[in-house]
Amino acid sequence: MPIYEYRCSDCRTRFSLLVYGFEPPEGPACKRCGGHHTSRLISRVSVVRSEETRIDDLSDPGMLDGVDENDPRSIARWMRKMSDGMGEDMGPEFDEIIGRMEAGEDMESIEQRMEELGLGDEMGPGGMDGMGMGGGYDPYNFA
Repeated sequence: MPIYEYRCSDCRTRFSLLVYGFEPPEGPACKRCGGHHTSRLISRVSVVRSEETRIDDLSDPGMLDGVDENDPRSIARWMRKMSDGMGEDMGPEFDEIIGRMEAGEDMESIEQRMEELGLGDEMGPGGMDGMGMGGGYDPYNFA
């Protein structure tokens, strides 16, 4: 049973419609204003992938293409891509660290700020070093 997406021309609302069959209805009523001036949108496609497939994709050496270990922004992009690929929420500390790296802050000052906030212990043994992100960060070492 497909889900089709529509936009109402009257109130500009976007809405979804579950269809029991494969033929989308022509001009369904808007769920907000009840108008029939609707047009079908092209929807995103979602593909369900196994955990094994996601891990295989993340282990591809091409994931490191363009990573500059001396640029915090570059490392942050790589870390965000890895996190998104795993599909798990890494928590607010991770988001804080990545946000600071994306702003160009260096790892030493991020680590110092996290320790000042008392977050060093929550990130594992050794603070950010325990996460593999300390001063001697090596993006090629997955240990």
